[in-house]
Amino acid sequence: MPDEWLTVEGANISFQGKWTLDNFHALKSVLSQQGELSSKKKISLNGIERLDTAGAALIIEFIGIERAKQVPEWASELPKEQQALLVRIAEAMEVPLDIPPCTRHSITDALANIGQKMSDLWSQQRQLLAFIGLVLATLIPLLLRPHRWRFTATIAHIQQSGLNAVPIVALLTFMVGAVVAFLGATVLEDFGATIYTIDLVAFSFLREFGVLLAAILLAGRTASAFTAQLGAMKSNEEIDALQAQGLDPIELLVLPRVIAMLVSLPLLAFVGMLSGLLGGAVVASLSLDISLTQFMTTLQKDMSVTHFLVGLSKAPVFAFVIAVIGCLEGFKVSGSAQSVGAHTTSSVVQSIFMVILIDALAALFFMEMGW
Repeated sequence: MPDEWLTVEGANISFQGKWTLDNFHALKSVLSQQGELSSKKKISLNGIERLDTAGAALIIEFIGIERAKQVPEWASELPKEQQALLVRIAEAMEVPLDIPPCTRHSITDALANIGQKMSDLWSQQRQLLAFIGLVLATLIPLLLRPHRWRFTATIAHIQQSGLNAVPIVALLTFMVGAVVAFLGATVLEDFGATIYTIDLVAFSFLREFGVLLAAILLAGRTASAFTAQLGAMKSNEEIDALQAQGLDPIELLVLPRVIAMLVSLPLLAFVGMLSGLLGGAVVASLSLDISLTQFMTTLQKDMSVTHFLVGLSKAPVFAFVIAVIGCLEGFKVSGSAQSVGAHTTSSVVQSIFMVILIDALAALFFMEMGW
């Protein structure tokens, strides 16, 4: 049966013509008409003019993988390139495509996931400690060289992270102070001790809520801004350009932000304390018939300045940690918009987590010290 691509004469089958992708459907139709090939038939590939991977795959499906792998033995007249192509595709087709899925166990997967998370957390904390050391190593020598201080950048960041955050910090702490006063009055009223609502509000805001709420707000507001700013600079290769010019990115970009946070957060914590006390005073005046004068007198009599100093002492630590985490995550951005978003989210989560963790440890320390 002569054909443009295949000739069958008794026990002999000859391939000829162009076995290429252009003729794929026609070649497949021709081979499908032949049925299953007997191992006794002799095959000749000498007439093949052109051969590509599509044609080679059809030939191998027809003659079988084992016979195709032995092409150099029985089709030595075929060009070496075509022999090598047939052998290579036959070896590839010999590998099973359907790989049985590996059995998975929920407990094993859960343990592996926990282990991976713990490893990532450990690596993250090591990077944070290393970056803190790098910032301190740059900051301490710079304190002795005032001519290298970047006042303009520092003041700009103080305005951005501190002054612009005053309204939201004051509003939030005012409302939380009012809520704490409401809750205290509700509970203490059953014992006839509503006057101690003043002590509750003052104690909670002077020691904890004033600085903690301000720090959490800055962790969400300023740390994310630092990460986005530095991440955008990293994506645009501006940081690489600074390094190429011999400028230190830590000194130029990180230290102004760290110093601005060290200045801004204590001031915002002070604003938060006053706003929280004001919120408690408003609720006491409207709901408990406690006048502002009585509120201030009780506050002055019962609250020592130690509580104020304890609360304010935590602000610089929170500020440093928030600024360092925000800057570190910005430097870790890989270059894509998705990376900027992921590291911005990570900086906010890490900052809030570290602020609450440090606050809890500080509370235990001050309690043990009796302060």
